[in-house]
Amino acid sequence: MRGKLKSISWRRVAVDICTQRDFLQPGAILQVANLQPVLENLKSFFAWVRAAGLPVFSAVESHRPSEPATGFPLHCIDGTPGQRKLDFTLLNPHHLVEADNSLSLPPDLLKKYRQLIFRKRAREVLGNPKADRFLTSLEADEFIIVGVGLERAIRQLALGLLVRHKTVTVVSDACGFWSHADADLALRQLAAKNIRLVTTAEITAAVEPLPPRRRRPQPAGDRHRPEQPERPDGLPSRTASA
Repeated sequence: MRGKLKSISWRRVAVDICTQRDFLQPGAILQVANLQPVLENLKSFFAWVRAAGLPVFSAVESHRPSEPATGFPLHCIDGTPGQRKLDFTLLNPHHLVEADNSLSLPPDLLKKYRQLIFRKRAREVLGNPKADRFLTSLEADEFIIVGVGLERAIRQLALGLLVRHKTVTVVSDACGFWSHADADLALRQLAAKNIRLVTTAEITAAVEPLPPRRRRPQPAGDRHRPEQPERPDGLPSRTASA
């Protein structure tokens, strides 16, 4: 079913945070404030990602039905339609990396898949030990961040990658938020740390990725009660969530 895949370069990586239905559909349980413009910009961004042949690191919000309320309506519940990623944010071949509080990752992920999807059970992406290990060890020239939400998850990830000595770009108008004031503050904080801020139009101006540079050798139904559980990538679940 999966065709022969060309060699994938993870030199420049799109980082896609929580582009899920519970945030990015009209009337969603936690619909972002800037829904229409951010959807248009995300579609343009992912069209560019496909054209440029970039790989994608994705994080998906994942909550269990039994979790206590934390000030927000319970959202992105495992197996519900609201947890699913928007269709245009899925590339092939992709792979869902389950969260189990271990550091172990399947072998050859970078060679086999163009998109890797990590569950986000904590408020921060790097709270997933597997995601932290993967991003920390990934030797990429640039991490380009889009998604939801700018006030916390994206801000914290951008700063966390910076601390890990990564080059970070945030596509400001392709980031969903709930508070204009908090989103503006987050962008000012990122700019103060010299994180590159660009618009969708700026990042997608050239279809081709940056030319290769000379490099040192490197080591290689109902929203909350669906009839059939689904995975965030839209495929049926084969096992219960960890």
